[in-house]
Amino acid sequence: MSYLNKRLSLVAVACAFASTHAFAEDSSLTNPNISAVLDGFYQTGDRGLGGREEGFGLGETELAISANIDDMFYGKVTAILESHDGETEIELEEAFIQTMGLPAGLGIRAGRFLSDVGYLNNQHLHTDSFVDRPGAYRAFMGNHYFDDGVRLTYVAPTDLYWTMGVEVFKGDKMRAADMYEEHEEEGHDEEEHEEHGPREYDTVGVYSAFTKFGGDIGHSSSWQVGLSYLYNANGKVMVVEGEEEEGHADEEHDHKGHTHSASYTGENTYIADFVYKWAPNGNYKYQHLTVSGEYFRVTDTFSFEEGDHGHEEEDHDHEESHGDDYFEGWYLSGVYQFSPHWSAGVRYGEVDTYELHGDHLDPQKLKETELSLAWHHSHFSTVRLQYTNQKGTNFDGFEDDNIVSLQYVMTLGAHGAHQF
Repeated sequence: MSYLNKRLSLVAVACAFASTHAFAEDSSLTNPNISAVLDGFYQTGDRGLGGREEGFGLGETELAISANIDDMFYGKVTAILESHDGETEIELEEAFIQTMGLPAGLGIRAGRFLSDVGYLNNQHLHTDSFVDRPGAYRAFMGNHYFDDGVRLTYVAPTDLYWTMGVEVFKGDKMRAADMYEEHEEEGHDEEEHEEHGPREYDTVGVYSAFTKFGGDIGHSSSWQVGLSYLYNANGKVMVVEGEEEEGHADEEHDHKGHTHSASYTGENTYIADFVYKWAPNGNYKYQHLTVSGEYFRVTDTFSFEEGDHGHEEEDHDHEESHGDDYFEGWYLSGVYQFSPHWSAGVRYGEVDTYELHGDHLDPQKLKETELSLAWHHSHFSTVRLQYTNQKGTNFDGFEDDNIVSLQYVMTLGAHGAHQF
């Protein structure tokens, strides 16, 4: 019996040693990365399409924890705290697992995470070189699109960097709402309003596919180009003729307030993006330049249906007034870090949309010209001064303005590496 006990003790010691050795090889198994990002600002005006509002405020306060779960899986949780109208809101932005070391360049991510469409979307807001995301992101992606779903990616074994992936999401943040048009007709009463109920949304609403490829130019430059497609099964705005829903128009026309949902949606979204980076001999610490841009095209945006009274003639008029039926937006930015502690940036962007007013569609246009100057005492602290010239046509909730913003972004604790 004593021999057996001694043998079991030796086995236990060996297992404990092996376990300790495994943890020692990967410190994140016992010491996860825990971080907080603080974002505060003062602004002299209201930014449109869900941008920051006038006065003192807090942006997204980010709390994150991440670690390798074991040798096969990585996990991350990110919570966002944000103040709006005197109330503090908390939202779970990320809660996902990611496979590590799958064969043949494959990878799977499941849970809640940022979609990898476009260039900026898979990056957290605090990594941006400007106070707010470009207008196209605020209009079509709700600043940055994150959702519950699953992603499959593949990295090709080529000399040129080439990755591709597909995603499937729940799609709640990309749902379009119904709109009801009131028509004065004899016999049109409240009882008839109730005959058209809310539509049934698809529970799996968003599907996306993307590819990105890039490479180096000598020792000092690198580039990446991406193409993305997003199909939104619930993206069309259903315009029902002859019906009315009280209070709906006000919600649709408010483009100033805080939101994480897309302001304008459609069935199909196409995105083209590029980025070029330069640094002397590839050393980004002291000096570097980043030039990037993206183009969005959102199609199949409205669907006109007959109410209980039938308005086929009006439906035809709508189609004639907006036969192309698409939204679009783009931006181009350049950011130059001219010393280890200082960077300057310029960005210009436009958004072209339509909004339903009565029996016709009014074109809307937003133009933004932005200049930014930032001081970086270290990799963990940034203070930014920004000037924005904002020009909006036919938008409710904000006006043409010259806006000055002062922002700080401070990171506490260990934080993962940023995207390319």
